[in-house]
Parts: sequence; C-alpha cells; structure tokens
Amino acid sequence: MDNKHGNLSINSENIFPIIKKWLYSDHDIFYRELISNGCDAITKLKKLDMMGEYSLPADYKPQIQVTVNPDEKTLSVTDNGIGMTAEEVEEYINQIAFSGAADFLEKYKDKANEDQIIGHFGLGFYSAFMVADEVTIDTLSYKDGASAVHWSCDGGTEFDMTDGTKDSVGTTITLYLNEDCLEFANEYRAREVIEKYCAFMPIPIYLNKANAETEYETIDAEDRRDDDTVIETIIEEAKTEEKENENGEKEVVEISPRKEKLKIVKRPVSLNDTNPLWAKTPKDCTDEEYKEFYRKVFHDYKEPLFWIHLNMDYPFNLKGILYFPKINTEYDSIEGTIKLYNNQVFIADNIKEVIPEFLMLLKGVIDCPDLPLNVSRSALQNDGFVKKISEYITKKVADKLSGMCKTEKETYEKYWDDISPFIKYGCLRDEKFCDKINDYILFKNLEHKYQTLPELLKADEETTENSDENAENTSENADENADENKVEVENADGTSATDDADDADDTPEEDTRKTIYYVTDEQQQSQYINMFKEQGMDAVILDHNIDSSFITQLERRNEKFKFMRIDADVTESLKEDVPEEELKEETDSLTETFRKALNNDKLTVKVEKLKNDKISSVITLSEEGRRMQDMMRMYSMGGMGGMDPSMFGGDISLTLNANNALVKYIFEHKDSEHVPTFCQQLYDLAMISNQPLAPEAMTKFIARSNEIMMLLAK
Repeated sequence: MDNKHGNLSINSENIFPIIKKWLYSDHDIFYRELISNGCDAITKLKKLDMMGEYSLPADYKPQIQVTVNPDEKTLSVTDNGIGMTAEEVEEYINQIAFSGAADFLEKYKDKANEDQIIGHFGLGFYSAFMVADEVTIDTLSYKDGASAVHWSCDGGTEFDMTDGTKDSVGTTITLYLNEDCLEFANEYRAREVIEKYCAFMPIPIYLNKANAETEYETIDAEDRRDDDTVIETIIEEAKTEEKENENGEKEVVEISPRKEKLKIVKRPVSLNDTNPLWAKTPKDCTDEEYKEFYRKVFHDYKEPLFWIHLNMDYPFNLKGILYFPKINTEYDSIEGTIKLYNNQVFIADNIKEVIPEFLMLLKGVIDCPDLPLNVSRSALQNDGFVKKISEYITKKVADKLSGMCKTEKETYEKYWDDISPFIKYGCLRDEKFCDKINDYILFKNLEHKYQTLPELLKADEETTENSDENAENTSENADENADENKVEVENADGTSATDDADDADDTPEEDTRKTIYYVTDEQQQSQYINMFKEQGMDAVILDHNIDSSFITQLERRNEKFKFMRIDADVTESLKEDVPEEELKEETDSLTETFRKALNNDKLTVKVEKLKNDKISSVITLSEEGRRMQDMMRMYSMGGMGGMDPSMFGGDISLTLNANNALVKYIFEHKDSEHVPTFCQQLYDLAMISNQPLAPEAMTKFIARSNEIMMLLAK
C-alpha cells in the first residue's frame, strides 16, 4: 500500500474540539467506547465463522487486552476481532460518523443477529481524542491476503496511513495521552473505569501494565492448562504422622500424599463477567446467586428483601433484575440505583425516561438492546418506544407484588413495612400502577394484623351492620314526623300546595362515606387507642411521612370511604347518649373557666360524658387541619414539634369529660385559687396525648407538675 496523507472527510474542521468538549460528559467514557468497538469486532468475526465465511483457529480465545504504560504516557486497547483493510480504514475511520456496525448489519442482515452488535453510531472511536494528543491504529483484516495497516492522527483534521507491521488478525488502538489525562495510564485508575463501564461486557477484558515484573503462582500438576507457561516443577513429598491404632499400638500413617506442583506464570484474570445473572433464565438462578450479584454490583451487604427478574423477548428485548432493599430508616430510599445497560454495556444510572420514577428508589439492572440511544450512548432519544418499556417494567413490578399478596401472603406481610414506602410512592406517581396494586395495599391494624383495602372495608361493613339497621328505623320515624310537619298553603292562583315546615334545602348534605380511623404514633396516641379498644373499635397504623399524601389520593380515587385520625373527633361510640341541652350549664361554665385560665378567648371547649370516667380530657384537631399541618411540615414550614395547630387554620378543640372527678371539681370550684393551675395542667396533659409540647410549654408543664406535687405534700 502506498503511503497516504489526507484530510478526514468531515463537514466542519471544528469537529475535534466539539468531540473533546461536548460529545461525552465524562472523559473516562472513552474506555467504554474503545472496548465496545473491540467487542463488536470480535462478535463480527465469530458471526462470520458461524456463517461459514471464515474459520477461527482451534485455539481461538476472544479477548480484549488493555495495556497501560505510565512511563511512556500511553495506553492501548487490543482486540483479536475482525480487523480492517486499508479500504475499511478509509471508509470507517477517515469518514467520521459512518458506522461500521451499521454497514456490517446491512451486508449480513439476513444472517446476523442485530442485538449482539454494540456499536451503532460510528463516533465511539473519536472519543479517544478527548484524552489523547495523538491516536494510532494498527490493524490486520481477517481477509485472505490482507496487509497490515498503520493509521495515525494528532487530533487535527489530517491523518497518515501506511503499511503496518501487525502480524495477527485484530486491531490495536494506542492513545498518547495529553498532560491533563495521564491518570488514565495508571493501572488502578484504569481498573476502576473499566469495572465501572465494562463489568458485564460479553468479551473477556484483561488489564496489563507495560514492563511490569512477571508474577507467578503455584498450581497442582493435574490443573495445568495448555496455555500455562511452566517455570519449574515442584515435588511435595508425602507427609506422615505417628498415630495410635485401635489396638493401642503406634504406627506411621500418611496424612498427605506425594504431590507434583507447577510454578507457572500467573494466569490473567478478566475484569468482567461475560455472562451476567440477568442474562440467564430465572429458573437457572439460585437465591444465593441473586444475593451475591446484589452485593457485587451495589456493594450493599444488607440482604435484599426480594427481587424481580425481568426476562422478555417480545415485542422488545429486555432483561434485568430489580431488588427491593431493606430500609433501616425512611431516608435510606434515596440511595436507590437502577443501572441501565445496552447489550451488557453500561449506559448510565437512573435514566428517568426508561425507569419509572418511583422505581428509582429500588436497586437493580436493566439491559435493553433495543433502546434508541443518542450519539454518546448516555441519553435517550425521545421515542414512544421508550414509554412502552417503562410501562412494561411498571406492569411486571405490579404483577410480582400482587402475585405475592395472593399466593405468599405471609411473606408479603413480612416485607410490607419495608416495601410500603416504595408502593405508596408509586401509587402517587403512577396512576396505572395504582390501579393494578390498589387491592393489594396492606393496612396494619391496632393488633398488628394486616388487611387489604377490600378486607378492611368488608370488616368495617360487618361492624357497622347493626348501626345501619338502627339508622333505617330512625329514618322511618323521621319520615313519619316529617309528614306530620307538612302544612297546606295557598298558592297565588288559589290552589293549595303542601309545604314542609322545615326547609330541607337548608339542611347540609350528610357525609355518607365510611370512616377508616388511623393512628400515626402508637405511643403518642395511646390514650385514644385505649378508648377505641374499650369500645371494640379498630384503626390502622399509618406512621410513614408519605401516608398523609397517600390517603388523600386514595380518597380522591374512591368516594366510598374517608380516613380520619382517631383524635380528629370524639366519636359517638365513645360517648354516652346525652342530650346537648343537659350539658349546657357545664359547657358554658367550663368554657369561661378554661379560656380565662389559659388566656385564650378563642379556645373551643366541648363537654361530653365519656364512657371511660378515668379520662379527663382529650384534644381533637380536625382532619382537614391536620393534613394542612402535614403539608406545611412537608414543605419545612412546620418541622418543629409542639406547634400551635391554629397557626395553620387547624380546628383544635378541648373536649372535657363530665364524668371525670377532676373536671367535676373544676366545675364545682371554679373560684378556687388552684383551678387555673389545674386547667393549665389538664390542657397540657390532653395536648401531650395529641402531639409533643413546644419547648417552652414543656418547661412550664414540668414546673407546674412539681408545684402540684408540692400541694399534695403539704
């Protein structure tokens, strides 16, 4: 071949500055691109062998060799793949952005499997110029009679191409690193980058350091391989030991036989796993393999709760494993990572176009060769196909969870507290996911037993069945009374008409939704819980910070029920049935007394006869006011405990128990000098059962408690 000097066929002479600065966001990604190209070249050669157009040597071992030379400030990537002729170098290298993979596929489209060819863009090679002042290619094509080619370029638009000296089929790309990128010739840095991007590439990758001292290892002679370089043979004589036999006699026993060992040049160990777990069928994978893969990829030594193995060939090719990690705190979930691969080539973490947002809280890997990547492989083109992949992943997760709930209920319950934040967040972010998982969301009751939403509502219906019958009877009586209240009036035209004595239009519409009571803090709300249990009532425990938003969404999706915290109101079941006018005197008097003692003339005071006379008072905050509090807290406007709910428009009420001895004493001795102290103490005690006191209020409460104990000590 004649020596050739020429210009790269490009549209703009500024292409290299663009490549160096903008094509790839991370400069270390050139390792991925060059090694990917090497994998492509090997895959092509193996395909040609399979199709009978080339015969591989009997001892052929596909591999990528990466050699770093910190002394010379160079690194090289060598493959034993298809190689290139001078014409192919001219076509694939000198004409920027012409994809060799695309051309190969076009030529062999009826025989080749497209999914296994990594490169699609033709620009990967030029990523080398992000870190190198000069790049050379030495290549020899597999074709009969082909000559070796040497190509070089110093990062401008000119190249030189001459006859080469390479004597084996394949390609070596050598980078002469610039001063800012010498780190990539460091063996440990190279290993780090290769393991980051190429940990699961389909061809073994080996890393060498130029001029490094030869390392050796010792093996048993029977384990010798054909390619081992033997330095010497080592004989280990048999080892014996004197022991006492069954007859009490001493004899010499062989405890280790004579062994022949070999000292060999240390075998190279590839940096990558060419057959990752996700590429296998689920039935061929053991639980321990799943756990080991999780530890290896995510460096997390807490065992995952469970996993979902995705394995799909139609209508698109997608494989992967999603792990549900164990959460120690509610903040652990932010550490989730979904690694995206394309034909075992790492693309990026957490690409939101492919991975549904709520699943980014999980850990896992997804490999989809069909993804429409852009030129840098690190982002996705806007494509409706991507949305289908995302929807498929969501469906598979929902199917797995619902299946567990149906067939492995005990296991599902065991995991629920850990996985519920994922699921609830998913319901908030993805309506289709919520539709699929709605009936498999679990609620833990006061006895720590789990129920699905349908089970919960069914149990509530059974509990309230008798109440409904009573309500029907009451309704019938009300209808009869209503008939009695009807009077005849004369219309303007002289005809008579029947009118209701009570104007029905003025009556507010009754809320007929079923109420599901809930608890957010079992310790804080223990007084209310005990009141519920005494009356045979139940509630569910919703103690995660996502629950407030979650139940609001559930209510919006289903108009048949509503959620109410057990301290949002004093329910009828906890009270004696006493006419309101019977307690009017106590209500008026105690309202005045407490407002004066607490210096709060807007305080809402209610007086009821509670069935449990040991309870003196309870604080209630309307459900609407509480959710406003939660919303403010979520936006960091109320992060400190002990807030005055009224500052957020909360409808806070103090309910006093007319059956309680202390309340009776305050009513009967409202002029006593101790009553203001008792009122303040009773109010704080009620508040403590509802939420933590503010620091200043807690200081006063402790001082007042000491003061009251001193009164008793006198």
